[in-house]
Amino acid sequence: MQNSSGYGHPPITGTPRSGSAAPLVRYNEPLNDTELEFLVSKERRERKQYFVIYRILLVAGLVLPFIASWYREYDDGPNAFSFLKFFVTTTILIGISTIAIWMSYKTYHRKMIKDIKEKTKTIETARITKKVFIPSKNACYFYTQSAVKMSIEVSQEYFHSLNEGDEVSIEYTTNAQLYLGYF
Repeated sequence: MQNSSGYGHPPITGTPRSGSAAPLVRYNEPLNDTELEFLVSKERRERKQYFVIYRILLVAGLVLPFIASWYREYDDGPNAFSFLKFFVTTTILIGISTIAIWMSYKTYHRKMIKDIKEKTKTIETARITKKVFIPSKNACYFYTQSAVKMSIEVSQEYFHSLNEGDEVSIEYTTNAQLYLGYF
């Protein structure tokens, strides 16, 4: 069965959160070149951020035990500088940092890499539940029944052309669920 995009996946339907009778429609399509380029660029930036944060945590894992060890020396403690305490504390801090970075990478970053490999996006049709204009930001928002993207910022002309109860299609990456746009 092919959906309207001809991509070969049947639409996924479900009931909206607010309980209205109209079903939500979701289907997958291939990412276009611009979206894929955006995703690859975002993945590179975030990978660099992981390494920067990891380096900071490694330095902190070495410096903090060193400072604590010399602080005991300053207080004229009986066992002022203990190599054993220094290395045990350093190992524990670096181990915690490594596990935390690895878990974060595995949980969030791998989904983005999977989206790049699969080159798919999900398009979901959601009903507009509320329209909001914020004068201080000169921004227009639609609140939707989508479980992935509950509000979206839209152009003023689109804001005035649709009403509450109308449907809007939202695009996001399939695995990481990164918002790509609306139509």
